[in-house]
Amino acid sequence: MEHQVEIILNEHIQNMQLLRSSDYSKVLAKISNEIIRCLKNGNKILIAGNGGSASDAQHFAGEMVGRFLLERSAFSAIALNTDTSVITCIGNDYSFDEVFSRQVDGIGKSGDIFIGISTSGNSKNIINAVESAKMRDMKTICFLGKDGGKLKKISQLNLIIPFEKTARIQEAHILAIHTICELVEKEMVK
Repeated sequence: MEHQVEIILNEHIQNMQLLRSSDYSKVLAKISNEIIRCLKNGNKILIAGNGGSASDAQHFAGEMVGRFLLERSAFSAIALNTDTSVITCIGNDYSFDEVFSRQVDGIGKSGDIFIGISTSGNSKNIINAVESAKMRDMKTICFLGKDGGKLKKISQLNLIIPFEKTARIQEAHILAIHTICELVEKEMVK
Protein backbone atom coordinates (compact mmCIF):
# COMPACT_ATOMS: atom_id res chain seq x y z
CA MET A 1 0.00 0.00 0.00
CA GLU A 2 2.77 2.44 0.88
CA HIS A 3 4.40 1.79 -2.52
CA GLN A 4 1.09 2.58 -4.27
CA VAL A 5 0.89 5.88 -2.40
CA GLU A 6 4.38 6.77 -3.59
CA ILE A 7 3.43 5.94 -7.19
CA ILE A 8 0.39 8.23 -6.99
CA LEU A 9 2.38 11.06 -5.39
CA ASN A 10 5.15 10.74 -7.98
CA GLU A 11 2.59 10.84 -10.79
CA HIS A 12 1.13 14.03 -9.30
CA ILE A 13 4.58 15.62 -8.96
CA GLN A 14 5.54 14.68 -12.53
CA ASN A 15 2.28 16.15 -13.85
CA MET A 16 2.76 19.41 -11.94
CA GLN A 17 6.31 19.66 -13.32
CA LEU A 18 4.91 19.24 -16.84
CA LEU A 19 2.70 22.28 -16.21
CA ARG A 20 5.77 24.39 -15.44
CA SER A 21 7.05 23.74 -18.96
CA SER A 22 3.72 24.62 -20.62
CA ASP A 23 1.70 27.82 -21.07
CA TYR A 24 -0.04 27.13 -17.74
CA SER A 25 1.44 30.23 -16.03
CA LYS A 26 0.59 32.54 -18.95
CA VAL A 27 -2.98 31.32 -19.09
CA LEU A 28 -3.42 31.67 -15.31
CA ALA A 29 -2.18 35.26 -15.53
CA LYS A 30 -4.62 36.00 -18.40
CA ILE A 31 -7.55 34.47 -16.50
CA SER A 32 -6.63 36.40 -13.36
CA ASN A 33 -6.45 39.67 -15.31
CA GLU A 34 -9.86 39.03 -16.88
CA ILE A 35 -11.40 38.36 -13.46
CA ILE A 36 -9.77 41.49 -12.00
CA ARG A 37 -11.08 43.60 -14.90
CA CYS A 38 -14.56 42.11 -14.48
CA LEU A 39 -14.71 42.74 -10.74
CA LYS A 40 -13.26 46.27 -10.99
CA ASN A 41 -16.02 47.06 -13.49
CA GLY A 42 -18.69 45.96 -10.99
CA ASN A 43 -19.52 42.72 -12.78
CA LYS A 44 -19.78 39.15 -11.50
CA ILE A 45 -18.33 35.70 -12.07
CA LEU A 46 -20.69 32.77 -12.81
CA ILE A 47 -19.06 29.36 -12.36
CA ALA A 48 -20.38 25.86 -13.12
CA GLY A 49 -19.29 22.24 -13.29
CA ASN A 50 -20.59 18.70 -12.87
CA GLY A 51 -19.59 16.13 -10.23
CA GLY A 52 -16.12 16.88 -8.86
CA SER A 53 -16.00 19.94 -11.09
CA ALA A 54 -19.20 21.17 -9.39
CA SER A 55 -17.31 20.96 -6.10
CA ASP A 56 -14.47 22.93 -7.67
CA ALA A 57 -16.93 25.58 -8.92
CA GLN A 58 -18.44 25.87 -5.46
CA HIS A 59 -14.98 26.05 -3.88
CA PHE A 60 -13.95 28.79 -6.36
CA ALA A 61 -17.05 30.87 -5.63
CA GLY A 62 -16.58 30.39 -1.88
CA GLU A 63 -12.99 31.66 -2.02
CA MET A 64 -14.11 34.69 -4.06
CA VAL A 65 -17.10 35.65 -1.92
CA GLY A 66 -15.55 34.75 1.42
CA ARG A 67 -11.83 35.25 1.37
CA PHE A 68 -8.74 33.37 0.32
CA LEU A 69 -5.73 34.74 2.24
CA LEU A 70 -6.53 38.40 2.86
CA GLU A 71 -9.23 40.23 4.79
CA ARG A 72 -11.23 42.13 2.18
CA SER A 73 -14.70 42.88 0.90
CA ALA A 74 -16.56 40.10 -0.91
CA PHE A 75 -16.08 39.58 -4.63
CA SER A 76 -19.20 38.92 -6.70
CA ALA A 77 -19.21 35.23 -7.68
CA ILE A 78 -21.74 32.40 -7.71
CA ALA A 79 -21.56 28.68 -8.42
CA LEU A 80 -24.55 27.84 -10.63
CA ASN A 81 -24.54 24.19 -9.55
CA THR A 82 -25.48 24.85 -5.90
CA ASP A 83 -29.20 25.67 -6.02
CA THR A 84 -30.93 22.28 -6.11
CA SER A 85 -34.40 23.78 -6.53
CA VAL A 86 -33.35 25.73 -9.62
CA ILE A 87 -31.36 22.80 -11.06
CA THR A 88 -34.17 20.27 -10.57
CA CYS A 89 -36.81 22.71 -11.84
CA ILE A 90 -34.86 23.39 -15.03
CA GLY A 91 -33.87 19.73 -15.40
CA ASN A 92 -37.50 18.63 -15.02
CA ASP A 93 -39.15 21.35 -17.10
CA TYR A 94 -36.49 21.58 -19.81
CA SER A 95 -33.47 19.27 -19.66
CA PHE A 96 -30.34 18.71 -17.60
CA ASP A 97 -28.48 20.07 -20.62
CA GLU A 98 -30.07 23.47 -19.87
CA VAL A 99 -29.45 23.73 -16.08
CA PHE A 100 -26.60 26.24 -16.45
CA SER A 101 -27.54 28.04 -19.67
CA ARG A 102 -30.97 28.92 -18.27
CA GLN A 103 -29.32 30.46 -15.21
CA VAL A 104 -26.86 32.37 -17.41
CA ASP A 105 -29.88 33.64 -19.37
CA GLY A 106 -31.53 34.81 -16.16
CA ILE A 107 -28.65 36.44 -14.27
CA GLY A 108 -25.78 36.91 -16.73
CA LYS A 109 -25.14 40.29 -18.33
CA SER A 110 -22.62 41.95 -20.58
CA GLY A 111 -19.27 42.29 -18.82
CA ASP A 112 -19.79 39.26 -16.57
CA ILE A 113 -17.61 36.16 -16.87
CA PHE A 114 -18.81 32.59 -17.18
CA ILE A 115 -16.31 29.96 -16.04
CA GLY A 116 -17.09 26.39 -17.05
CA ILE A 117 -15.20 23.48 -15.52
CA SER A 118 -15.18 20.20 -17.45
CA THR A 119 -12.47 17.55 -17.26
CA SER A 120 -13.64 16.03 -20.56
CA GLY A 121 -14.32 19.32 -22.32
CA ASN A 122 -17.54 17.81 -23.64
CA SER A 123 -20.17 18.47 -20.95
CA LYS A 124 -23.32 19.45 -22.86
CA ASN A 125 -24.67 21.68 -20.09
CA ILE A 126 -21.37 23.60 -19.94
CA ILE A 127 -21.30 23.89 -23.75
CA ASN A 128 -24.83 25.34 -23.68
CA ALA A 129 -23.88 27.77 -20.90
CA VAL A 130 -20.86 28.99 -22.86
CA GLU A 131 -23.09 29.60 -25.88
CA SER A 132 -25.63 31.50 -23.74
CA ALA A 133 -22.87 33.58 -22.13
CA LYS A 134 -21.43 34.53 -25.52
CA MET A 135 -24.91 35.66 -26.66
CA ARG A 136 -24.96 38.01 -23.66
CA ASP A 137 -21.53 39.47 -24.43
CA MET A 138 -19.99 37.72 -21.42
CA LYS A 139 -16.37 36.59 -21.38
CA THR A 140 -16.14 32.77 -21.43
CA ILE A 141 -13.37 30.88 -19.67
CA CYS A 142 -13.10 27.10 -19.36
CA PHE A 143 -10.98 24.83 -17.19
CA LEU A 144 -10.63 21.68 -19.26
CA GLY A 145 -8.75 18.40 -19.39
CA LYS A 146 -7.31 15.96 -21.91
CA ASP A 147 -7.40 17.64 -25.36
CA GLY A 148 -9.96 20.29 -24.36
CA GLY A 149 -12.87 18.58 -26.12
CA LYS A 150 -15.61 20.59 -27.82
CA LEU A 151 -15.37 23.43 -25.32
CA LYS A 152 -11.85 24.30 -26.45
CA LYS A 153 -13.29 25.46 -29.77
CA ILE A 154 -16.06 27.68 -28.40
CA SER A 155 -14.72 29.21 -25.19
CA GLN A 156 -12.69 32.40 -25.48
CA LEU A 157 -9.99 31.50 -22.94
CA ASN A 158 -9.08 27.96 -21.92
CA LEU A 159 -6.92 26.37 -19.27
CA ILE A 160 -6.35 22.88 -20.66
CA ILE A 161 -4.74 20.27 -18.44
CA PRO A 162 -3.40 17.66 -20.89
CA PHE A 163 -3.58 14.70 -18.50
CA GLU A 164 -5.66 11.58 -19.06
CA LYS A 165 -6.69 10.76 -15.49
CA THR A 166 -9.61 12.81 -14.19
CA ALA A 167 -8.15 12.96 -10.66
CA ARG A 168 -4.89 14.50 -11.93
CA ILE A 169 -6.85 17.03 -14.03
CA GLN A 170 -8.91 18.03 -11.00
CA GLU A 171 -5.75 18.44 -8.89
CA ALA A 172 -4.37 20.85 -11.48
CA HIS A 173 -7.71 22.69 -11.64
CA ILE A 174 -7.75 23.26 -7.88
CA LEU A 175 -4.14 24.51 -8.01
CA ALA A 176 -5.26 26.92 -10.75
CA ILE A 177 -8.24 28.09 -8.69
CA HIS A 178 -6.07 28.77 -5.65
CA THR A 179 -3.45 30.56 -7.76
CA ILE A 180 -6.08 32.75 -9.41
CA CYS A 181 -7.71 33.58 -6.08
CA GLU A 182 -4.36 34.64 -4.64
CA LEU A 183 -3.48 36.79 -7.67
CA VAL A 184 -6.91 38.42 -7.82
CA GLU A 185 -6.95 39.12 -4.10
CA LYS A 186 -3.48 40.70 -4.10
CA GLU A 187 -4.42 43.00 -6.98
CA MET A 188 -7.88 43.93 -5.69
CA VAL A 189 -6.76 44.66 -2.11
CA LYS A 190 -3.95 47.09 -3.08
